[in-house]
Amino acid sequence: MIHVCLCFRDKTGRYAKFAATTMLSIFENTRSAVTVHIVHDNTLTDDNRDKFFYLAGRYGQFVKFYNLDELCPEKIARIIEFMPEVDKSRVTVGAFYKLLIPQVLPKNVDKVIFLEPDTLVNLDLSELWQNKLADKAMGVVTEMANGTNPKKTFLLCSGEIVKEEDYFNSGVLLMNLNVLRDEEEPIMQGIKFRGDNPKQKYLDQTVLNYCFSTRILKLPLRFNCFVKNERRDKQPVGRKIYHFVGFASKIGLEMDDPFNKLWMNYFIKTPFFDAEAIGRLHANLKKIYDSSKEAALNIATTTQGKARAFFVESEKKASMVKFFGIKKDEEVILAKTERSIKELIEAMKAANGTAVFFIMTEKFLNKKFPFDRLTDAGFVEGKDFIKGWTLLTEAQGVSFDTYPLVHML
Repeated sequence: MIHVCLCFRDKTGRYAKFAATTMLSIFENTRSAVTVHIVHDNTLTDDNRDKFFYLAGRYGQFVKFYNLDELCPEKIARIIEFMPEVDKSRVTVGAFYKLLIPQVLPKNVDKVIFLEPDTLVNLDLSELWQNKLADKAMGVVTEMANGTNPKKTFLLCSGEIVKEEDYFNSGVLLMNLNVLRDEEEPIMQGIKFRGDNPKQKYLDQTVLNYCFSTRILKLPLRFNCFVKNERRDKQPVGRKIYHFVGFASKIGLEMDDPFNKLWMNYFIKTPFFDAEAIGRLHANLKKIYDSSKEAALNIATTTQGKARAFFVESEKKASMVKFFGIKKDEEVILAKTERSIKELIEAMKAANGTAVFFIMTEKFLNKKFPFDRLTDAGFVEGKDFIKGWTLLTEAQGVSFDTYPLVHML
């Protein structure tokens, strides 16, 4: 019997479908008997739970559920005590559920394959399961194997707490439960370390590397292969475990992308792909259509009788001049330094409501554009300035992010 564990918190009820897609990909490719252990909390709905039961039954496989809000509320409370930020931001305590796996799974389960719900198992999972851990805490794929420079990316490595060649990704883990069941308190101290060092921006991955980087079995890349690298290198789909980690790995609706297509081919076989999912997709596409029409009307109204001005990144000026037909007498402020925002505000004050300023950069100096500085100066969006980048298409280098549509399916 192969044991697999999926962990998640599902505040919207829309995340369970990713775990179900991972689960189905396992069943489609694995000939051995599999038990999937789902570690969750009170956010798992009865309907979604029934869908997991149905999916496992359809393939003659097994699924078990572990509600942490019922099984170990005191452990959850302790994690939040050490890491209060998980209760106050988009990051949730669910990121730490994998650390409780050794404590909640049955004692007769000696090892388990942990998978993030943003993975696809496009191989027979017995290939990973058969690796012998001996006294190692877990089998992992290192970040270096995926081409990451750990010293530049992870403070644990730049601070020489963890060797860069040992730093691993926590999206796929072959966990030695016989070893890890004796590590509950060290793991909690690892969580406290992360809470005391908020600049270590990675959560559970920081904890696991802090605790276990010297006690790992390094596994081949094919067991945790980053989709962003496969896309960059134009690699064909192969027999691997694919990890949709990071912005460049987002799942989208563009079916000319082989990895989007691979995910969708699995997803549509799950019970989460139903009439309601299609209805949500239609509703969101209609919302985008209606908002684009409304935006066009607003721009026509806003710019009537006013001059145009532009705030543009230097390297994109030529393309913006061509796309908007910017004339020589129209003001263009280049986004270069912090001083550029002051120049923009001064120009807007000088225009005194006679011009509309098109802000053509969503990010400024690697941060979100500081629209609060414009509004604090008394300027109004839709009257004095417009988020001009929203008018650009892929032809102008702005891609249409369809991941939110996938998430709402």
